[in-house]
Amino acid sequence: MELIRSIPSDKIEIVESTWDESLRRNGEVLSEETNKAFDRIPEEYDWAFYIQADEVLHEKYHPGVRRSMEEWLDNPEVEGLLFRYLHFFGSYDYNADSRSWYRHEIRIIRNNKDIRSYRDAQGFRMDNRKLNVKPVHAYMYHYGWVRPPDIMQEKHVNFNRLYHSDQWVDRKVNHTQLYDYSSVESITRFKGTHPKVMGDRIKQLNWKVALDESKKSFKTTDRILHWIERKTGKRLFEYRNYKLI
Repeated sequence: MELIRSIPSDKIEIVESTWDESLRRNGEVLSEETNKAFDRIPEEYDWAFYIQADEVLHEKYHPGVRRSMEEWLDNPEVEGLLFRYLHFFGSYDYNADSRSWYRHEIRIIRNNKDIRSYRDAQGFRMDNRKLNVKPVHAYMYHYGWVRPPDIMQEKHVNFNRLYHSDQWVDRKVNHTQLYDYSSVESITRFKGTHPKVMGDRIKQLNWKVALDESKKSFKTTDRILHWIERKTGKRLFEYRNYKLI
């Protein structure tokens, strides 16, 4: 909190909130808190840009994102804008790319309070229907899985507490071991650049994770579907919480 308060900007409004522990099942509390923030946005704003705490938008995409918001501003049929995703895993050099990781998410929505965060803040819906969206030619960089193995294991425990009871977590989740990064199904090496804001954090990386790009830990069906995706770019039977128009 003090770090955020130290940022010299009048664009920041801090909203303090008490999380409702009764909404922990299935991560519902994450949507509840997202809606609280969304509801604080004044009516005069056209769009709401939703970025989670472990996500960063590369500065190279800023102009294009702005153009998309301007392009679709006067078309009310477009209710949201869809981003592609890079999921960094273990270190800043690798992306997790199996079917277990979502490829797209809505991150810009109309400032329409009938739109609500969905399930565990996985996306958005309005009157429980999928939003009509247009794709944005930009990637969101997701860094939530790039942490030291001990901190990552602590996150793993706390993350499960958002979905299950303390008793379930105590029974099912190991609290002492280091996180096993080698369990990832599939990774690829990242060859691009990171957002400038990540520069210092990347320089401070002080752990090593040995990952093998050639290792693919798939069940038979997933192995076939992954091969098809790599060859065609199409992800068969993909879950989509949005409607492209």
